[in-house]
Amino acid sequence: LCMFTYSLIESTLWEDPMRDNSFDRTIERNYVQKWRFLITEYEAVKAGRSVTFKRVGDFYRHHGTCSQTFRKYYNRYLRSGAEADLLPQRRGPKWRERREPDGIEAEIIACRKRGMNRYEVHAALRERRDTIPSPSSIYRVFKRHQLNRRTPAMREEKRRIIKDKIGELGHVDLHQLSRDMFLAPPQHTTFIVSLVDSCSRLAWAEVVTSKKALPVMFKTLKMINTLNITYGIQFAEILSDNGAEFASRNNIEEHPFEAMLVELGIKHRYTRPYRPQTNGKVERFWRTLDDDVIDGATFDNLDHFANELFEYIIYYNNFRPHQALGGKTPKEFAEALTLTNRSANN
Repeated sequence: LCMFTYSLIESTLWEDPMRDNSFDRTIERNYVQKWRFLITEYEAVKAGRSVTFKRVGDFYRHHGTCSQTFRKYYNRYLRSGAEADLLPQRRGPKWRERREPDGIEAEIIACRKRGMNRYEVHAALRERRDTIPSPSSIYRVFKRHQLNRRTPAMREEKRRIIKDKIGELGHVDLHQLSRDMFLAPPQHTTFIVSLVDSCSRLAWAEVVTSKKALPVMFKTLKMINTLNITYGIQFAEILSDNGAEFASRNNIEEHPFEAMLVELGIKHRYTRPYRPQTNGKVERFWRTLDDDVIDGATFDNLDHFANELFEYIIYYNNFRPHQALGGKTPKEFAEALTLTNRSANN
């Protein structure tokens, strides 16, 4: 190996200075030749046929390498059989791959000024671009432009945009009920499934006795129809988590919930894994429901709770002032927004 390195340096020093070495493959050929020799000798050591080395450790030390480096090239060569894999390769991402796509920084800044956080920007870019930076790279763009802290103007802009259109996005989720809240507990674990309009906060909830996709689909369909008939909401998109009752990325046609949304022409959006904040509207609804209905209360049975839930949903939509809506009830806010939009269109 030392003699090989010396001869390589010597040949480099005595090259013609006017010669164009751009397409010279001498170094590559010498590198491959060296590895052919090393691999043959290594396999002889492993088979016990070598007269020079008794152990592979002696082989590594003699040639100035280590097990990790040698095995990396050797295993790569065994997998492919191509001598090109014996050549050094670029480590880590290439420079051009690390660059952000053209024009994307302006889109990130525009989204940030609308009040979006890094994950919301990432989701928005994913819908219209094939190559997008990671959430951490998006945050670095925020910092570079001193936008990492949201200003009051950004918060107000986000509120204005969120309240722009009723039915633009619905949030759906499943909530498990405790058996301790019933005097006569149901035989099986029971749940509530809820659907909340992101704009008006109009909501509906139903009791479901199974977490499987089919009963959850039927209850969701009932909520979609109820909100449409009662409040005139037509959902364009519905956001859910990635649970088996809601999502099937690989077999959409045969999944009940996915197929139902496709049939209704509603786009299905998914939350980022382990980020319940993405579905924050319905998560906040669960907290309100716990505070107002469930905590500290005891119900005779599941039917008793279902009746109380129905009456509370009517109260929540029609009579309960909502802080995020400026003290209006969800129904009042939806009616005022609908009237404003009609006036603007006329």
